[in-house]
Amino acid sequence: MTIEPKNLVLSPGHLTLDELRLIYQGERHLTLDPACRDTVAEGAAAVQKIVDENRTVYGINTGFGRLAQEVIPKDKLEALQKNLVLSHSTGTGPLLKDDIVRLLMAMKAASLARGFSGVRMAVIDALMAFLEHKIYPCIPAKGSVGASGDLAPLAHMTAALMGIGNVRFDGEIVPAETTLKALKITPLTLGPKEGLALLNGTQVSTALALAGLFEAEKLLAAATLAGSLSLDAAKGTDAPFDTRIHAARGQIGQMEMAASYRALIEGSEIRKSHEDCEKVQDPYCLRCQPQVMGACLDQMRHAAKVLIIEANSVSDNPLVFVETGEVISGGNFHAEPVALVADNLALAIAEIGSMSERRIAMLVDTSISGLPAFLVTSAGINSGFMIAHVTAAALASENKQQAYPASVDSIPTSANQEDHVSMATHGARRLLRMAENTAAIVGIELLASTQGIELRAPLQTSAPLERLHAEIRKIAEPYKEDRFFAPDIEAAKKLVMSGALAAQFADFLPDTLES
Repeated sequence: MTIEPKNLVLSPGHLTLDELRLIYQGERHLTLDPACRDTVAEGAAAVQKIVDENRTVYGINTGFGRLAQEVIPKDKLEALQKNLVLSHSTGTGPLLKDDIVRLLMAMKAASLARGFSGVRMAVIDALMAFLEHKIYPCIPAKGSVGASGDLAPLAHMTAALMGIGNVRFDGEIVPAETTLKALKITPLTLGPKEGLALLNGTQVSTALALAGLFEAEKLLAAATLAGSLSLDAAKGTDAPFDTRIHAARGQIGQMEMAASYRALIEGSEIRKSHEDCEKVQDPYCLRCQPQVMGACLDQMRHAAKVLIIEANSVSDNPLVFVETGEVISGGNFHAEPVALVADNLALAIAEIGSMSERRIAMLVDTSISGLPAFLVTSAGINSGFMIAHVTAAALASENKQQAYPASVDSIPTSANQEDHVSMATHGARRLLRMAENTAAIVGIELLASTQGIELRAPLQTSAPLERLHAEIRKIAEPYKEDRFFAPDIEAAKKLVMSGALAAQFADFLPDTLES
């Protein structure tokens, strides 16, 4: 993919993490590398040759799943593909958000454009037209088990290309047929194998997992900043971040996170004021930040590697190999790689929130932090951060419940033909809910640690953390007495989720991908 100021050129098989992130964010106009057209045409011609020669090949002129033994006559092939889409459009629940739909359509177009799926260029052009005009099919979020591909959600996507069902256009839900007519876009008519190629694939699961990864990036950054500020507010020591400790262990993420904490705390007047104190060790929530956050970073990096591969993959079935004219059935639609990394991301998101909640608990406990009880000078008449911590605890526990691995579950479908499935789709879908919970927890910690720093005045924290302090004070005033607190928490949560902190302090933070 080539990045231009306002344009991304999709290069099939070569999407990068940064490019996928830009597609998710919707900040670029998408076009397709024209170099793929010959490859696509060759794949489509191979399928047409099979039809012309009356050869029986799964997915082209047979039924599907347990009905694969049923041979379909040539004059029924168009109806076969249309019926496949209609019968598989069985999703339920809330609609996927536009950013998810945009990402999955772009990945589907890039996958089909590699030429192994045997579809005509018209199919890919239809997807690109939707992206061009920002037409987003209404795709119910529930109904996929992550094998044989994300069938139900991708069926809803395909139905919209055919002018069936609803789409979201200009922020409104409208009939697909009406929208296509208004924009003078011809509804897609499916040829042999094309419905199956569109429905098979892991693009929905992958898009949801990538979205979870992108949100986790923001959480890791904000929690690292919040944790550094909490460390100084509680007069913790930076000794546990010594390079030698982490080199002795050798975990890459841990070593890089320790470097971040050292850089963030360096030059703090507060830290210097207690260099010779008698306290021996800080609580784990302060002392073990590099170990925990580093492990989360390592998991995110592993997830990124797997998801980049999957985003560039051909995950439908069967596949067309034009060199030999063969069409071979396999199982690339099985989303196990996505399911496993989604589970790992869920664990990382839960752990980031769990450690943050522990630091909030530490800050409000005067016996540990040495700060006024619940971070307010007139405790008793004021409750301060008491119940803000309860909210953080509630969200942390909710995330722990949701972090149970989805991939350990399976259930047979299609009359036991599809007897082991990945559960990748809902395993990835939960990541966004969990990320929002963790964003609120970290937001509360930012408010609490900022309050704690101010209670150490006139001593100041480090230069980067003073910058952070100033950013928090842009959205919330100092907590001098009890007030309606929910708007402050919501503002802090939104700040975390916006990614603004990750961008502003990028020089102090490791990248998701190893350099």
